[in-house]
Amino acid sequence: MFPAKDIHVLVLAHPVQGHINPVLQFSKRLASKGLKVTFLIPISTKKSFNQVNTSSIQVEYISDGYDHVEADKLSIAESLEHFRVSVSESLSDFIQKHQSCQENPAKVLVYDAFDRWALDVAVEHGMHGAAFFTQSCVVTWIYYLAHQGRLKFPLEVADGQGCVPSDPQVMSVLGMNDFPSFVVEVDKYPGLLKIVLELFSNFRKAKWLLFNTFTELEEEMVNWMGNQWSMMTVGPTIPSVYMDKRLEDDRDYGLSLFQPEAEACLRWLDSKPPRSTVYISFGSLASLTEDQMEEIASGLRSMKSHFLWVVRESEENKLPCNFMRELGLDDAKKGLVVRWCNQLQVLSHGSVGCFMTHCGWNSTLEGLSLGVPMVAMPQWTDQPTNATFIVEVWKVGLRVRANERGVVTGEEIESCVNEIMEGERGKEIRGNSLRWKEMAILAVDEGGSSDKNIQEFVSNVVDLFL
Repeated sequence: MFPAKDIHVLVLAHPVQGHINPVLQFSKRLASKGLKVTFLIPISTKKSFNQVNTSSIQVEYISDGYDHVEADKLSIAESLEHFRVSVSESLSDFIQKHQSCQENPAKVLVYDAFDRWALDVAVEHGMHGAAFFTQSCVVTWIYYLAHQGRLKFPLEVADGQGCVPSDPQVMSVLGMNDFPSFVVEVDKYPGLLKIVLELFSNFRKAKWLLFNTFTELEEEMVNWMGNQWSMMTVGPTIPSVYMDKRLEDDRDYGLSLFQPEAEACLRWLDSKPPRSTVYISFGSLASLTEDQMEEIASGLRSMKSHFLWVVRESEENKLPCNFMRELGLDDAKKGLVVRWCNQLQVLSHGSVGCFMTHCGWNSTLEGLSLGVPMVAMPQWTDQPTNATFIVEVWKVGLRVRANERGVVTGEEIESCVNEIMEGERGKEIRGNSLRWKEMAILAVDEGGSSDKNIQEFVSNVVDLFL
C-alpha cells in the first residue's frame, strides 16, 4: 500500500455508462495505491444508478441541472451547453465546500476529457487537472488533426484512403469511411463535432493526459503522441478479477444505469457447450433500424451457434413480432434475449466463442482483454475506426459489411460468425485474441506498462503535498 492515505483526489465522471466505467475503474486503481478518492457524478437523481462494490472510493452526486428541465425538448447542442453551465456551477460549489472543510483538500481533479471545461473550474480553485481520455489514442489523434486544421472537410479521398498527413504509419490502414463519423459526416453531427474538437482548446493546461489504453496495444501511436505531449497509458480499465486479480473483490465496475439480468444469463450460458455461443450487444446508446434488427434476427435463426442477444428495453419494439415466441421458454432453447447483462461475466464465460459488437472503445477493450474473437458491426462515432483496428491491426475479428441500403444482411452476419466459430481464419483470430489477452493482463499487473504509469501519477500527486 502506497503511504498516501491522507492525500485526496477528486474525479469527475461524464454521466454516460461508457464514460463512467473507465474513469471509475481508474479511481479504484488510485485507491489501491493509497490515495483517497472522491468520485463525482453529475446527475439529477441517484435513483438512476444501481450501485455496488465501490467501497474503496467515496461516491458523491452533484446536480446536472436537469431537475426541472424537460431534457427531451433540448437539441444535443442545447443539452450539452445546459450541462456545461449547470455542472460547472455545482462542481465549483463542491470544490469550494471540500476545500473549506478538509484538512488536506484535494489538489488534483481527474476529469473526463469530454468535459474540458472542468479543467477551467479546477484551475479557478487552484487545483491541477488530469484529463482522462475514454477513446483510443488513434481516435484522439484524428480529432486533434481536425482541431489543428490538418484534415480537410469533407474528407477527400486519394487512392481509397482518407487524406491524413503522413504521421504514424499505422494510420494508413484507414480508408475514408473508417474515420469517426463526426469527421466523415460533418453536417450530420455539427454539435458533437464541435464538442470533440474543443477538447483540445485548453488540454495543454492539464498537468497530466491519461489514456484508457495500454502501450503495447497502440505502441506506434503512443510513441508518436508521447513525443508531442506528456501522456500516460493507464488501461485497460477493467475490474481486477478479470485481469491481474490484485484488487480484492473488484468484480464489477460498480455503477450501472441499467439493471443486468445476471442470473438468467449465467444459468442459460451454463447449459451450453464450450465456445458454442455468440454474444451480441450494441452497447448503451446505439439505436438500430427495424430492418437491421430483422436481418440480425434472420442471421441468428440461420446460424448453427447458440446466441445471447442484448436488446435494450427502448429497442424491443423493433424485434420481429414472432421472434421472442420462437425462442421458447426453457434453458435448452437456441437463443436468449435480455435487456441488459453483465458483459464481463458473459465474455469470460466458457460457452462464449464470439462477440458481435458495435466496437465502442470499452467493448473493444473488454473483448481484447478477455480474449474473445469479435465480429465488428460499427454504428457511429469512433466505432468504424475501432473496427478497422480490430480487423486490420490487432487481427482479432472480422467485419460485416452493409449492402447498398446501408443494412448488414442476415447472410453476411451468419457467414462472419460461422467463420469465427468454425473456420480456418477463426482459429488464427482466436490465437491472436489470446495473445492480446496476455498482453493486456501484463500491462496492468505489477510492473506492467500501465501499472508503472499509474504509480508514477500517484507519486506525482503525492509530490504536490511535500
